[in-house]
Amino acid sequence: MRLRLLCRRHAITLPQHQITRYRSPAFPEIVAGTAQLPDQTALDGELVVWDAAGRLAFERLLNRLARRGAGAARAAAEWPAHFVAFDVLRLSGTDTTGWPYRRRRQAFESLFAERGLSAPWALCPSTTDPDTVREWPTWGSVGLEGVVFKRLDDVYRPASRGG
Repeated sequence: MRLRLLCRRHAITLPQHQITRYRSPAFPEIVAGTAQLPDQTALDGELVVWDAAGRLAFERLLNRLARRGAGAARAAAEWPAHFVAFDVLRLSGTDTTGWPYRRRRQAFESLFAERGLSAPWALCPSTTDPDTVREWPTWGSVGLEGVVFKRLDDVYRPASRGG
């Protein structure tokens, strides 16, 4: 599920249109994971649950949406959610959406490395190597549904698809 989240003092704020669909009480491990991120940091990515074989388990993710309280905690222990982040929109209060992707990605990778980010955070792979890109569609066995292309010099464009 595509999701944008903003971390404020170790809590998640979702854009208004996502609040009713993705309630943070259903994902306590994501809320707890915000302690790893700088305050006022916003990420764009995908909320996922993997099964025991390492495949995306969309049905488990959907099942988690209705859970609250102790039920959400039990579900988090059994089927933990992860946030596969593929862009940084705000970093420690600085709006990065006007930066070219190359600069955002560099800042994003530095964030992961310097903070040693771990579960529930996962950094989406990125490459400029054509051979690597051609290999990615073969990852269907793990539930990969597609590849996102971003121009290195483009600013962030919400809900925009290239052509």
